[in-house]
Amino acid sequence: MAVAVITGGSRGLGRALARGLASRGWSLVIDGRDEARLAATAGELRAAHDVTVVAIPGDVTDPAHRDALVRAAEDLGGVDVLVNNASELGPSPLLSLADLPIDAYARVLDVNVVAPISLVQRALPSLRARHGRVINVSSDAAVEAYPGWGGYGSSKAALEQLTNVLAAEEPGLRVYRVDPGDMRTDMHQAAFPGEDITDRPQPETSVPGLLALVEGELPSGRYEAREVHVS
Repeated sequence: MAVAVITGGSRGLGRALARGLASRGWSLVIDGRDEARLAATAGELRAAHDVTVVAIPGDVTDPAHRDALVRAAEDLGGVDVLVNNASELGPSPLLSLADLPIDAYARVLDVNVVAPISLVQRALPSLRARHGRVINVSSDAAVEAYPGWGGYGSSKAALEQLTNVLAAEEPGLRVYRVDPGDMRTDMHQAAFPGEDITDRPQPETSVPGLLALVEGELPSGRYEAREVHVS
């Protein structure tokens, strides 16, 4: 049975992807910092799709929490897919680099860079054994210069390069860095407080491309989720 670990799986893109994989019979290990929301998501997935869903509340910056995620997947058979989706935007409203508090920036780097590579390191033995896949969720802010997005964007740029190097170092795996595009999520709303973002697509619009990466034969690389060919 295929097993996926999805961080930030209780809301937004993580929850949408969890729904997509559950509908295909995948076993899931998901996390989130809001225990009640995470439990509700897990219950919904189990009821709708009769699949195994292990929900572990916690923060991805906590080494013990990361260990618990991988151990749960190993108890189910191993890690076939690791999706590093949990992300930290930083202060809202967004601040220029001149005004960005360094402690807030350190938190962004901890969540968006250090935690994903740490989770990859912990999961690598299982991923190697199962010829698995790593999906690191990025952003167009990693490659474009948007005022106010320097902290978040630079963290995603660092994550992209780590992902790029990981693909070169681990040719037995498929390693993807993926830009899901603008979405109507809590994080996107926090980036634009008080603004109407209902014109942004729902996270579900990015899921078919992600599923194509999870289950298809595309080589390691950078992809825009909505541009991935879905057969």
